[in-house]
Amino acid sequence: MRSTLDTVAAIGLAIGGAFGLAGTFVASDALRETVWAIDGVALVVAAALLTMKYQRQGNDCVAAGFLTFVAGESLLLAGNAAGLQASVPSYLGGISLWAAALVLISAPKTFALWVRLTGFIAAALFAVSVFSALWGMPLLPTSAPLPALGYPFLVLTFAGWIWTLIKSER
Repeated sequence: MRSTLDTVAAIGLAIGGAFGLAGTFVASDALRETVWAIDGVALVVAAALLTMKYQRQGNDCVAAGFLTFVAGESLLLAGNAAGLQASVPSYLGGISLWAAALVLISAPKTFALWVRLTGFIAAALFAVSVFSALWGMPLLPTSAPLPALGYPFLVLTFAGWIWTLIKSER
């Protein structure tokens, strides 16, 4: 049963990463909101499953990180339908929680060093994005260079989590 749940979590992370990145390049508001809704649901399911997995293993810090990720992604998902400009408050809350989650997940030596490093880099980029916005820099979820620079590092972190899940199934 665990291997099935690991597979579902890996698929959720893959869908979340692919659809999340795709949404940043979509010009149509309705299509972007749809793609990001799929992304958000997939990531909430994956992170919820990973919370339970690492809690059962007694890895409380990583489990708390995935639970924090669920909370952050839920904020992003809730603001998504409001459109880019109106979603900024929930977006800032969501990426703040992403940053905290990535630090919690990456701090223990549970994942390979490269996975932990990409997690820390993504966390730092999202934290800088939040502080920049709070200090007056105009920011949308699609703004470049920040927060857009954080997304590839987040997706690389997802790839590392997927790799770990697949590797542990063998």
